[in-house]
Amino acid sequence: MPTFALVDCNNFYVSCERVFCPALANRPVVVLSNNDGCIVARSPEAKALGIGMGQPAFQCADVLRAHDVAVFSSNYALYGDMSARVMDTLAGFAPAMEMYSIDEAFLDLTGLADAAGLARRMRDTVRRWTGIPVSVGLGPTKTLAKIANRLAKKDPAHGGVLDLAGRDVEGLLEGVDVEDVWGIGRRRAAMLRGAGVRSALDFARLPREFVRRRMTVTGLHTLLELQGVSCLDMEQAPAPPRSVMSSRSFGRPVTEIGEMREAVAFHAARAAERLRARGCVAAGIQVFVQTSRFASGQAGHAASECAAFFAPTAGSPEIIRLGLRVVERIFRPGFRYTKAGVLLGGVEPAASQQASLLESPRDTARSRALMRVVDGVNARHGRDVLTFAATGVARPWRMRQDRRSPRYTTAWDEIPVVRAVRAG
Repeated sequence: MPTFALVDCNNFYVSCERVFCPALANRPVVVLSNNDGCIVARSPEAKALGIGMGQPAFQCADVLRAHDVAVFSSNYALYGDMSARVMDTLAGFAPAMEMYSIDEAFLDLTGLADAAGLARRMRDTVRRWTGIPVSVGLGPTKTLAKIANRLAKKDPAHGGVLDLAGRDVEGLLEGVDVEDVWGIGRRRAAMLRGAGVRSALDFARLPREFVRRRMTVTGLHTLLELQGVSCLDMEQAPAPPRSVMSSRSFGRPVTEIGEMREAVAFHAARAAERLRARGCVAAGIQVFVQTSRFASGQAGHAASECAAFFAPTAGSPEIIRLGLRVVERIFRPGFRYTKAGVLLGGVEPAASQQASLLESPRDTARSRALMRVVDGVNARHGRDVLTFAATGVARPWRMRQDRRSPRYTTAWDEIPVVRAVRAG
């Protein structure tokens, strides 16, 4: 029988902040979304204060002050690097691993002796090597491993690890709300509750034909997985994305074309980096700009336009150049723009790209060599050590991060400094 492990980092963004600031232990901590708008991560102590997930920060400002809550802006460079360290650690424990999200991974432990003991060693090693606490759920299917992980995280009696082998699985499923089952979602949960289905166990006992008719084959797979029949295989490598996007709200409204050009060039460069990291090329680009939908008494404007590259590319100069041509056509003076973005479409693996008879192989080779150098330097010495002039320097439009902690692991000038003091 298969054995899957789902490893999930506990309160990941908060845990990353606590690794480098031990004084935050046992103190309520929250992390804010882009432009310091809403709360996207909470420590258990913050949850106990009634602070809601996704709640606008201004709505709970009094609570944050009254209880001395530590508030941080999202530090994506730190979180991404810490995630990579956790995943590298986990990869040594199993022959197959699937990174499911920035803070979750499935591992295939089928055939390995004492899976529960291995899971406990895994948890201890990740904590010791990275400082990040994790919970581990074990089950014969990925869906059951997800549920086991959820229960392991909620009940301290499990010690962070729950193996469903030898357990009363039906009794555990009875205590799980149907909307909390991986793959069901809010809309389908509402339909199921209307049919009298309240728990994961109720769902697992439904007739297969009913589920297939009302929830298609995806719902049927979820049903079978809850019944212990594995339907979801490990994905060793994610499928190539159909598109790659970079977009952020501005820290303040943008009204000048010069700043908008910088912002679009910045997002074009970021999207190109992500494209190359996936080993892909793109056939076209879409640029969009928009004003706030909530600004009262102000005229609004939203526009987007697409354009095709001469040949599919992952080169930042080519992508930036075409993006700037597009934004010149859609920008309108007199508006207060609050967001812009770039979407690269027609994505395909670079290895299977069809060459063009009109494209110079020499120019293509030079472009790829340049991108390898830029990516290599930035990977070795920190992001944006090498960047493109079109993306700007001061970037006054950049996302607001007034409470960001240092990028301890990715920026040389923000690395923690330890000083020895002679006693006496």
